[in-house]
Amino acid sequence: MAADAEPLEMILHLPLLYEDKNVPYMFVRSKRALGWACGLSRTIITSSVTIKEGSQLKQQIQSVQLSIERLSLKRWPLLLPH
Repeated sequence: MAADAEPLEMILHLPLLYEDKNVPYMFVRSKRALGWACGLSRTIITSSVTIKEGSQLKQQIQSVQLSIERLSLKRWPLLLPH
């Protein structure tokens, strides 16, 4: 999710949903950075990644998920469910 989303209220409900469903998430610096990371030339405020059964990318996606979880624990230990 982009930390500079305006109005911020558009995405404020998402962390609560993610925590309720035990889905890792993170904020990035800007809409532009998130769009670039997704391979787009425009700005975006949120994105998601899903795993399709049988996908050749499953292992790489799970690796990214683990990295996000580790980063979240280091930066925001009080925000994550225990």
